Order: sequence, then C-alpha cells, then structure tokens
Amino acid sequence: MIQVLSTAWALLLGMGLLMVGNGLQGTVLGVRGEIEGFSTLEMSFVMSAYFMGFLGGSRLAPEMIRRVGHVRVFAALASFISAVMIMYPLLTDPIAWFLGRAVIGFCFSGVYVTAESWLNNAASNENRGQALSLYMIVQMLGIISAQGLVLLGDPAGYETFVIASVVVSVSFAPILLSISPTPAFDTTKPMTLRELMGKSPLGCVGMFLLGGVFSAQFGMASVYGARAGLSLLEISTFVAAFYIGAIVLQYPLGWFSDRMDRRFLILLAAAIGGASSLAGMLFGMSFPILLVAAFFIGGMSNPLYSLLIAHTNDFLDREDMAAASGGLIFINGLGAITGPLITGWLMGDGIFGPPGFFLFIAALLFVMAGYAMYRMTQRPAIPVDETGTMSPLYPSASPVALEVAQEVAIEAAEAEEDAQDVSANA
Repeated sequence: MIQVLSTAWALLLGMGLLMVGNGLQGTVLGVRGEIEGFSTLEMSFVMSAYFMGFLGGSRLAPEMIRRVGHVRVFAALASFISAVMIMYPLLTDPIAWFLGRAVIGFCFSGVYVTAESWLNNAASNENRGQALSLYMIVQMLGIISAQGLVLLGDPAGYETFVIASVVVSVSFAPILLSISPTPAFDTTKPMTLRELMGKSPLGCVGMFLLGGVFSAQFGMASVYGARAGLSLLEISTFVAAFYIGAIVLQYPLGWFSDRMDRRFLILLAAAIGGASSLAGMLFGMSFPILLVAAFFIGGMSNPLYSLLIAHTNDFLDREDMAAASGGLIFINGLGAITGPLITGWLMGDGIFGPPGFFLFIAALLFVMAGYAMYRMTQRPAIPVDETGTMSPLYPSASPVALEVAQEVAIEAAEAEEDAQDVSANA
C-alpha cells in the first residue's frame, strides 16, 4: 500500500478532489431545484442527464484519448466540468441544467478513463489490486467529504457552486504536474451483448437493475431529502450514509464472496437492501431509521456491482474477461439512465410522493433477489475453489477500471494455479 501511495499519490489526491466536486454539485442541485420550484419530474430528467452523458463518454473517451492524448483530454474535460458547475446558479432553468448535467456526465466519464489509465500504468502486477482498492476508497471518501461542504454555503445562493468549481479546478494541478510518463492507451473490443447474456444471465440482468438502483441513490437522494422536508444538515448526512455503508460493507461481502455460492450472496445482499428500502419507505418520518436504511441500501447495493462482475467472470474464459467489461458497463449505463426518470415519476405528488424513492429501489432489489433465486435452479453452483477473486469496484468505475479489475482476477487465478502446481510437484 505504501508503494502505491508513493507512486500514485498525486493521481489519488486529484481524483479525491474531483469526487468532492462531483458529490457536492449533485447534492446541492437536488436542494436548489426544490428552492427554484422545479417539479420532481423536471429534476428526474436533470439527474438522468448525468448518466446519459456518462454512458456516451464511456464510449467516446477512448477514441478521444487515442487522437489527442491523455493530458489534453483530461485538461479539456476537467475545465468543462469546472465551467458548468459555476454556471448552474446563473442559469436556473431545467433545460439548462439538463444540458449541463449531460456535459458533466460525459466529462467525468472521460476523466475517469484517463485517470484510471494512468493508475494502471503506475501500478505493477504485484500491487495493481491494492491500487484499485485504494482508488475506489478515495472516490467514496471524496463523495462523503463533499456532504460536509454542502453546509458551508446557502444553496439558494452561489457559494456552494463556486466551492465545487474551485475544488475541481484545484484537482487538475497534482495530476497534470506530477503524472508522467503518459501511458499507452488501448481497450479491448467488447463482447456482444447476446454472447454476454448467454454466458451469465444473472450478471446481465443484475447489472441493468443495479444501474437503476445506483443512479437513484446518486441522482435522487438529495431530491428526496428536499421533497421530504429534511434540513440541509439532514440531507447531507442522509446522502453520506449511502457511501459510508458502501465502504464499510464492501470488504465483508467480498470475504463471503470468495467462500460461498455467489448467487446466494447476491440474493441475500439484494434482499437485505430491498428490506432496508421498505423500512425507509414505511418509517421515513424517523430520521435515525432513514440513516440506517440508507447505510444498508448503499452497503448492499454498491458491493453488488463487484459481486455481479465476479459472478460473470466465473462463467467466462480468461481471454474473454476483458472483452466482457465493455458490455457490462453498457448494460449498467442503460439501467442508470432510467433510474432517475422512473424514480421522479414515482415521487410525483399524484403518485407516491417522496416515499416513491424507496419504493423504486426496493422493487429493483427484490426483483434481483428473485431472479438470483431462479438462476440457482437453472444450473449447479461452481465449486468455491474454482471461482475467481472478487475485486472491489463501484458503479462509477469506467471501462478501464473494470478491465484492470479483470486483469487482477486473471493474475490471481494464474497465481493460484501456479501455487497448486508447485504443491502437487513437491
């Protein structure tokens, strides 16, 4: 871990600051939308735009990097992020915010691709898994820290938007001044969705459903808080609880993942997350219960991303793992686009109101649990000693991070095979 920090501290610091800016603008927009009188449906389109842009960026950013290089792409996209954040309070119109969120989603996707390429280049075969884990922890800590900054300014003014823009602008410096040399860039041609569905139906269906769950959390949690009448402190604490749960429970679930049928663990995690969502819907008038519900929703749903990837890898040949990453990202992105839209409709005054936020998440997680139970009846479980290692990833990861995780899984499998061969020949 020390070696990773010594070689990639600038990149990790810069990405942490970027995530502070991203987490801050997402929460403040939800609160400001309520102040401006935007309808829940309008805010759902605004929040969904981020994931539309993110999906587009994940497809186009690799080609941009090949054409002009990492440094130019990173600097240009990060500059756009900072500019859009400062424009939000000046253009308080749902259409302007929709376009701004789409631009920010596109840019963040490209920034992730660029930064994760640098991270992969800075890491060695021996510490690539540690580097990826540390990178994901930094991302989550950035989003959690952002919730504290929400309290530094009045969301009806411009201060918090300026803070977000400044933090993003400052994040460029450690990355652009310290990262060298620029890595060569290449990505694997993705596997077709039909092939991927044939290999792992649960992986594909689960990734689509999880996209909706994650985008509802990331995009609509602050909107829920504003609509439910929570104070600014309560909203920031509520949003942070999702990501605290993700950090705390990622590794316990990863430990169980390597020791039991992953389909059962997926079923269990989805069911616990769904039950927590129902608790939030039924007892949301109690703020402590809201926090507990958010903690377990985030703690179950975010690790499910890594679980579903690991489960999919169990049914893939090693040479196909990297190719599958593009398809999994695309499926998750499609689900993410629909998440805020459906959540916003359910949260409408004529439908369920604010509790519709939890209802949507509960429905998706219970469907995932039910489908996992069904898949357990369709083919036998792979013996635990023949499954790969689960690498920690969060739904915000780009195709590059997913390919890095696949490389880590392949290297771990090869190392285990070599150890077994040595033991057999001893």
